[in-house]
Amino acid sequence: QVQLVESGGGLVQAGGSLRLSCAASGRAFSGAAMGWFRQTPGKEREFVAAISRGDGTTLYASSVKGRFSISRDNAKSTVYLQMNSLKPEDSAVYYCAASSRYTLVVVTGMYDYWGQGTQVTVSS
Repeated sequence: QVQLVESGGGLVQAGGSLRLSCAASGRAFSGAAMGWFRQTPGKEREFVAAISRGDGTTLYASSVKGRFSISRDNAKSTVYLQMNSLKPEDSAVYYCAASSRYTLVVVTGMYDYWGQGTQVTVSS
């Protein structure tokens, strides 16, 4: 069982940066694939970034490539999302997720655990 606690959301101006953190408690964080998703009202939760267990392979949605970076610190059981060059369309509730069964996951239904979400608002 894994519990996820997110922090770092807030209000930022367009072009600015923000770093989200997700601290995991429970068993074997290093053995979990981790991901970030975001959701706006009326839309499905969409994939943002994922990082594998093991070798730390990363994947990004095309909308955030070159601007966002996902990383993990297994010693601290924490996954990060560094967001640079933020745009108003990045505004959403951001969720972190963990999968203990798969190596790298980009689909919401394949994740086992979810954080509570943290609001990111980018002003123009």
